[in-house]
Amino acid sequence: MPTSITEPQRRWLKKQAHHLKPVVQLGQAGLSDAVLAEIESALDHHELLKVRVNGGDHALRDAEVAGIAARTGATLVQRIGNVAIYYRANPKRREPIRLPA
Repeated sequence: MPTSITEPQRRWLKKQAHHLKPVVQLGQAGLSDAVLAEIESALDHHELLKVRVNGGDHALRDAEVAGIAARTGATLVQRIGNVAIYYRANPKRREPIRLPA
């Protein structure tokens, strides 16, 4: 289940993710189990993640972006073109991201 975040928190997360480079890239093969496992691992480690979704038409990219959020339990913070930003809190992380109130 996606984390519920407020609009000020969403803006703050966008600002934090601005300098990040995409950690995972989806190609023509789409959202495979291996790619999903890599996204899960990256979310556990980073909490805030950029993913580049290449290939396919606009509707397919929309479905893949929504599928990542649904299958990982992450919140879609923002999507611009082929790049999507996801956030999923990890309380077991040594220094978790502290969202503003």
